[in-house]
Amino acid sequence: MDWKKIGLFAGGILMGSYGVRILTGRDAKKAYTHTTAAVLRMKDAVMKDVTTIRENADDILAAAKDINEEKQREYDAQLVEDAKAVLEQMSDETAEAGA
Repeated sequence: MDWKKIGLFAGGILMGSYGVRILTGRDAKKAYTHTTAAVLRMKDAVMKDVTTIRENADDILAAAKDINEEKQREYDAQLVEDAKAVLEQMSDETAEAGA
C-alpha cells in the first residue's frame, strides 16, 4: 500500500470538512453579509452612473439630430435659391433671344 497517497487523501477529507465548518460559521456569515452589502452599495452607485451616462447620451443624440435637421433645412433652402437663380437666368436668356 502507498501510505503517502492514503495520507494525502485523508488530509484532503479533513481539510474539506474543516473548510465547510469555516464557511458555514457565524463569523463567515457575518463576512458574507458585509460583502453583500458592499456589493449592493457598489451596484447602486454604478446604476446611478449608468443612468447619468444614458441621459447625457440621449441629450447628445437629440442635439445631433437637431443639428442635422438644421443643416438639411439650410441645404434645401440653398437648392431652392439655386433653382430660382437658374430659372431667372433662363427667363432672361429667353427674353433676350425673343427681343
